[in-house]
Amino acid sequence: MKAQLIKEFGDASVFQLAEIAKPTICRGHVLIKVRATSVNPIDTKVRSGAVPAAAPSLPAIIHGDVAGVVAEVGEGVTSFQVGDEVFGCAGGFKGTGGALAEYMLADERLLAHKPKNISMEEAAAIPLVAITAWEALFEKGKLTEDQDVLIHGATGGVGHIAIQLAKWAGAKVYTTASTENKIKLAKQLGADAVINYKEQSVQAYVDQYTAGKGFSLVFDTVGGQNLDRSFEAAAVNGTVVAIAARSTHDLSPLHSKGLSLHVVFMLLKILNEEQRKDHGRILADIAKVVEEGKICPLVDEKVFTFEEAPLAHQYLESGKAIGKIVLKNEW
Repeated sequence: MKAQLIKEFGDASVFQLAEIAKPTICRGHVLIKVRATSVNPIDTKVRSGAVPAAAPSLPAIIHGDVAGVVAEVGEGVTSFQVGDEVFGCAGGFKGTGGALAEYMLADERLLAHKPKNISMEEAAAIPLVAITAWEALFEKGKLTEDQDVLIHGATGGVGHIAIQLAKWAGAKVYTTASTENKIKLAKQLGADAVINYKEQSVQAYVDQYTAGKGFSLVFDTVGGQNLDRSFEAAAVNGTVVAIAARSTHDLSPLHSKGLSLHVVFMLLKILNEEQRKDHGRILADIAKVVEEGKICPLVDEKVFTFEEAPLAHQYLESGKAIGKIVLKNEW
């Protein structure tokens, strides 16, 4: 089969087109004929060698997000059969295969049936970011109906799904963005209020929207100094959930406000086989929400082919993308 291999870690030029053997089916797994994948920041980090603890052995096929059709079914598989359309974040990391190939071997516990009302390309844009948003809002943040939630990064991969999930759950959603175009998109996604964080200070929007009390739940998809802003925006006894916390911070605001800080790192449940079933369960729930018309992935207008994987990675790293970058398999 054809595949995009990396034989060393580095910049986007390390990808090499190659002909390799098709994976052999094994117990508990399915072989997917890959139709599409998407690029997540973790994929570029794996490629560059920045996360050795999560990286597969070289030479490797990377990318976790996948959408495709089941071509073979291994012994013990009960959820899928040949011909089923599936999606998931099913590999690209240590101990797994990747999606940048004609076929991908995937643990059935990491997959769900693809929503019927969206394309393969749209389905491939959903898994990692939606699982992350679901874990952050519902499992860590315990979001409830009518609760006020602040979501940082309105049009990012995780942020745009989080807005839609929070609205589906009945919350009142506030979000941050930096340009008029992103503000417009955030409103289209369902946000009740969109804050231009370049024009308004944290204290100013906390005063405007919460009468100075702060938000009971803050979901930070940005990290770095924005995590400090999240502490500032949170209410007394509030909760902050982060997905980028590899940084150093003054935790005194947590003490003075009695805040709870939670971190979501969704790869842990891929690397820990005993917890993989949680991702399949979440994806099945997400697929239902998609089929209800409550989630629509925001896909950047630039769509790449698998042969253009280096360009797709360069585009993500340029910071110019809005929403998810998708690659379609034309092999």
